[in-house]
Amino acid sequence: MGKQARAIVDLSIKDLVKDLNKAYCDEWLAFYLYWYMAQVVSGKAYEDIKEMLEKLAKDELEHAGEIADLIIKLGDFPTANPMDLEKNANAPYMMPPKNTADINRIIRIVTEAEATAIEVYNKIAKKALGKDHVTYQLITHILSEEVDHEEIFENFLER
Repeated sequence: MGKQARAIVDLSIKDLVKDLNKAYCDEWLAFYLYWYMAQVVSGKAYEDIKEMLEKLAKDELEHAGEIADLIIKLGDFPTANPMDLEKNANAPYMMPPKNTADINRIIRIVTEAEATAIEVYNKIAKKALGKDHVTYQLITHILSEEVDHEEIFENFLER
């Protein structure tokens, strides 16, 4: 973002970057969790779950990249040390189930993680509404994808 673009941001850029950095860390943790569970999932109907987890992992990685780009445009840097991801995230890393065939537990983990993401992005969107149009657009875009993710996995539970 150029000087004028940052000048029209009507909120603390420092606070906004802090919120974005926490969301960035959340996305990396979600990416790794979903990617890992996709690798190890087993049992009945695991192929469908594996495919969806792989797709969601890619989406979460894309979100991390989009947020990193915005943080840089705002004049700062995203968290660089992977050891700091959990410490700087909004929520702790959720451990995957030891029983890789426990599809219902995997689905509950994903829906819980997505519900947390929805809360985080909703708060950032409310903060940015009318005060930072660029952040608002990106965050509502990511929010809509997180809403879709939650619904997809809730539908799995209903089967």
